[in-house]
Formats: sequence, C-alpha cells, structure tokens
Amino acid sequence: MIRLKILSENTARGMGILGEHGLAWWIDTGAHRVLFDAGQGLVLASNAQRLGVDLRTADAIVLSHGHADHVGGLEQALAAAPGATLFLHPDAAVRRFTGSGGGKIGRRLSVDFMENGGFREGGRRIVSTESSQEIVPGLWSTGEIPRVTDYEDTGGPFFLDEHLVQPDPLLDDQALFFRSSNGIVVVLGCAHAGVINTLDHVRTLTAGAPIHAVVGGMHLERASERRLDETFAALRRLGVQRFGPNHCTGMGAVARFWREFPGRCVQCSAGVGLEFP
Repeated sequence: MIRLKILSENTARGMGILGEHGLAWWIDTGAHRVLFDAGQGLVLASNAQRLGVDLRTADAIVLSHGHADHVGGLEQALAAAPGATLFLHPDAAVRRFTGSGGGKIGRRLSVDFMENGGFREGGRRIVSTESSQEIVPGLWSTGEIPRVTDYEDTGGPFFLDEHLVQPDPLLDDQALFFRSSNGIVVVLGCAHAGVINTLDHVRTLTAGAPIHAVVGGMHLERASERRLDETFAALRRLGVQRFGPNHCTGMGAVARFWREFPGRCVQCSAGVGLEFP
C-alpha cells in the first residue's frame, strides 16, 4: 500500500489545515518516505504536524521544477531532514520570471535559496540529473519529459529574464510514478511539459503499462479549447481510471474533469490522503 498526503495546495480540507498557492506531496511506500515539492513554505510545517507527518523521517526530497510555489519551503524541509537525498533537474536552480502581471518587467518566480546554491550546503547527497531515477524502491521520477504533442505548452508566459524576452522552456518539469495493483499512478507537480506528454513518457518508461491514476497540477488554467478537447480525448484513449486535478489545473478544467469523468475524480486539497494498494 502506497499512501499519499497533500501537505500544501491552494485549497484546504480539515480542521486547522491551511491552504496556500503551492503544492507538496508526502509519499509513504511503507518502507520509505518521500517529500515531493515543498510548497511556498508558509504552511508546510503546520500542516505536516496536524496530519501526523514527521518531515524528519524523509528519505528523499524531490523537486518537480524550480518555481517558488514548489521550492519555497525547501530550505525548511532540508533543515528538518538533513539525511534526505535531494533529487532535482539541473535547471531547477535557474533564475526565472513570469509575464502574467501584464507589465514590461516580469515577476520573479525563482528563490534565492535555489539561485545561490544554498540547497547544496550541508554535505547532503544531491542527485542533479535530466534522467529518470528510482527515488526509493518502487518510486520513480520521469526525468526530463519530451515535448511531443502540438497542442500542449508550458501553460503560461514564463521567461528566463526579467524583460520577458527569452522564453523559459521549463525543461526541469518532471513527475513521479509508481506501480499499484491497478496500474501506474502518476503524481504531478505542475505538468509544464503537458500532462499528455508526461503520461506518454511514463508509458515509454514502463513499457506501455496501463495508467490507473493521475493526480496533481496540470496547468490547464490558461488552456485553449483545442488543448482542453485534445487533452480530455487523450485521457480517454489512455484509459485513465482515476483523476485528482489540483493546484494549477484551473477551476474550469477541474470542473470539466468532474463532469466528464463522473465517479472517477477525487478532491486533492491540502489535508487529503490517498491510498493505492
């Protein structure tokens, strides 16, 4: 049995659980524990305590990408679990911006702790790679995800410079996956590579194994109608049976999931736990 708990998400469910614009997953395989992303860091410690999660027991910490709403809490997570191995793509530490504010100068999306290499201090084991990795036995990262579909993009106006000239391809975007008794379960950060590109890559890595569930952020809040239509059609073709869209998926897209896949969606707010035998 693999158990997931959501420590950080835009919405919250449960007495005393707090929400923030961010995402952090706690994955317990029974033998090992993994923190996947760390949210902004405003609610990580408080929610973990209320949910009975001891961050000190993390065997590994994995970053889906380098945006502040996923790595803002990394410094406190590393301090809590000094023995945990840190897994990340090399580009997770680059300086980056968004043009979503509408001005000529972008809003910074990276954090000092990543840019100045603070995460490298302390002598911990760090695995910085573009390749798929087995994080702990039975739990894998996708590594860098090929961009294949013609209808998916990074999901927003992301740039590598504050003057919004150089687009950010967000090559560091990656997800986690594991085998359950019903098929592969994919846990997303933001799916900046595209949720279908991600799932297709997971199928390549698993020799075409069926995908049972996909949970996490899918960055469809700015998606065109064509992208939404193509995405939902591909999810049906792939035969995915369980969905937990959250964080950056967007309210309209989340509503469409619940409408198009009745009885197959689960709420994925901070405080929620999921189990996969």
